[in-house]
Amino acid sequence: MGTQERERKVYRPLRRAGLEVIPNAVPDSAMPFVFGYRAEDIVGGFFHQYDTPRLVERLNEDWYDLAVSSGLFGHRREFLLQLPQGTRTHWASLQNMHSGRRAAPAVWTRVRLLERWDIMGRGAASAFLGIHAGHPGFGMMALDSSVYVKASTGETGIDVLAVRHPDRSENILRYLEWFALRDSPSSDRELQERIAVWLAGRAPSAASRSDR
Repeated sequence: MGTQERERKVYRPLRRAGLEVIPNAVPDSAMPFVFGYRAEDIVGGFFHQYDTPRLVERLNEDWYDLAVSSGLFGHRREFLLQLPQGTRTHWASLQNMHSGRRAAPAVWTRVRLLERWDIMGRGAASAFLGIHAGHPGFGMMALDSSVYVKASTGETGIDVLAVRHPDRSENILRYLEWFALRDSPSSDRELQERIAVWLAGRAPSAASRSDR
């Protein structure tokens, strides 16, 4: 996919939601994937039912408060956003997952939160941050991998949570080690390789901290 196509299909919808994409600027040290966290890893979050009055407004307010309090934002309110490779949307990825087809690998993209933004409305409606307005679905991470924020939709409402230091969590690291070695026809080999490289490159000091 060419640069112009990605600009038109991905970057412009995100910009309308208040996110400016910074191409080719993801830190080399960023952990490639976050999963396997448990209750003890979660440091904050919120839940809203779909019938909550002013749902999108409430979601936006609480997301921003959580992002600030957890330390998601770096300099100039920059952070990492997980997007499928190419121009696949969040909705297309969900369809692939439920149909058993392999989805496009998700990768981090560096973004900056602009002065005017609407993550839970226009962002979710863009199909890259959810299904439609008020139904978000995304993963975000601090530039130094110290915070992970996840939004998902369930049967009755929206869950948003924050995980502190996913790069040090024993639960997450164990899951990543298992995932990297998983041998299955449905395995994402590219993601497995990225995880294996990241695990192998972790500094000894970081590894020792995760064992405390």
